[in-house]
Amino acid sequence: MTTPARPANRHHKRPKGEGQWALGYREPLNKNEELKKNDDGLNVRQRIIDVYSKGGFDSIDPADLRGRMRWYGLYTQRRPGIDGGKTAVLAPEELDDRYFMLRVRIDGGRLSLEQLRTIADISNLYGRGTADVTDRQNIQIHWIEIESVPDIWARLEAVGLSTTEACGDVPRVIIGCPLAGIDSDEVLDATDQVRQIYDDYVGNPDFSNLPRKFKTALSGCPAHCTVHEINDVAFVGVVNEQGQAGYDLWVGGGLSTNPMLAKRLGVFVTPEQASEVYGGVIGIFRDYGYRRLRHRARLKFLVSDWGPEKFREILESEYLGYTLPDGPAPVAPRSERRDHVGVFPQKDGNFYVGFTPRVGRLSGDKLHLIADIAERHGSGRVHTTIEQKMVVLDVAPDRVDSLVAELEANDLQVNPSTFRRQTMACTGIQFCKLAIVDTKDTASHLIDELEARLPDFTDQLTINVNGCPNSCARVQTADIGLKGQLVVNDAGEQVEGFQIQLGGSLGADSGFGRKVRGLKATAAELPDYVERVLRTFEKQRNEGETFAAWARRADDADLK
Repeated sequence: MTTPARPANRHHKRPKGEGQWALGYREPLNKNEELKKNDDGLNVRQRIIDVYSKGGFDSIDPADLRGRMRWYGLYTQRRPGIDGGKTAVLAPEELDDRYFMLRVRIDGGRLSLEQLRTIADISNLYGRGTADVTDRQNIQIHWIEIESVPDIWARLEAVGLSTTEACGDVPRVIIGCPLAGIDSDEVLDATDQVRQIYDDYVGNPDFSNLPRKFKTALSGCPAHCTVHEINDVAFVGVVNEQGQAGYDLWVGGGLSTNPMLAKRLGVFVTPEQASEVYGGVIGIFRDYGYRRLRHRARLKFLVSDWGPEKFREILESEYLGYTLPDGPAPVAPRSERRDHVGVFPQKDGNFYVGFTPRVGRLSGDKLHLIADIAERHGSGRVHTTIEQKMVVLDVAPDRVDSLVAELEANDLQVNPSTFRRQTMACTGIQFCKLAIVDTKDTASHLIDELEARLPDFTDQLTINVNGCPNSCARVQTADIGLKGQLVVNDAGEQVEGFQIQLGGSLGADSGFGRKVRGLKATAAELPDYVERVLRTFEKQRNEGETFAAWARRADDADLK
């Protein structure tokens, strides 16, 4: 792989003083940039093995503890008993517990049964049985002690897994369609490109100091399951006028407190070019990305300031050295639901079966159970999705019914309600130092209540529950987005609650949810609120109208 060269210091018109390397700003302008200049985050691995795992938690350098250890998927988790009102008040050392969250990256969502069982073993041995499937296809384990990390790495790496750059200002997990290579309708199988990009850039010191995190999606999925609209870079399967399958390139998507949809560059990228083009995009981010202010350090701000035309020109002239041909836009996704839940045929005559862990929460024992069920039914792989779901692949036709029955007998539903299928929640205050409210238990209770109150509701409806403003659970793109905050209840008490956004969507009619002034609810009020707004929707909807479309046109009073 040829690393894209850093460009010459050309004086393109850009906002001044943003800390862009390509414009000569090499001195760190904040503590994060200073930390990265002082030592590459990749170097912390050997200190963890040689020093910290032997000396224990108190031996960890604070700059490594709250900075560089993220380069290997390690975050200190929240100390128990600290309420959400103190999240933004306490110093990091007061919020830190002596345990870690460990994020295992699962590029493309691909897991063999051996890999799944290894994660299950680590969960049970070292993580008090915790395991959460995330909306980036990873699995997160909690309660990890620093002394255990070298053995955990050895176990993961023995089966081809890693935590390298699962967090940090680096190229994080490459999300891909879990059905790559088996979906009968896929535009192309992106498996080789996911692997090539991983090999070329993950753990590469040339790309281990980016302005901030860098999120990647790469897929030929006809359902657009990798939500390319909200990634820093996304390669979307298309077929050009000559009948050649390749990728449409999108850049600059992201959510958090300043949500932006990605922009099409309008180019056609062949599968053979994908890794080189990826290198150009990530190189632009490294060299021209804003490093002065942390909250403006995502690629989306650069893309917004430059525009797609200028971004394309810089990519081609300074990083690739050739012009990419124009290409077609992706066709619309084949379904409103992009999660692969249910039973569907593969191109080889077998079937895949997608099922729904409750808001992504599993356990080591449950992961072992899933592997055992899959193996009993002839499958050798279970993949993860970006909707906190999982998919058993390669099931023979005569074994589908028994597989479904066994999954559902263990509360892993293949035919779930809308509410079970499409409610997602981030980690929340139980473990996350940024969170203000509980999410997993709140969302699980909400599912139970809505299933009991609205048993006949079958419309597509996403409910995304987030514990803070950072939108790990993508609240802005949900039909009902719930952003955690403290609110005042009827008794005048400050309690856990949510700001509510309505009508977000991705796909043919992408847009962020609508905010209505004063629209909040306590956690206890959520079931009543959601039931009320859904009953109003059912009364007022036009024929064929989606909840998102209705929510965008409804009167404010009908949304409260």
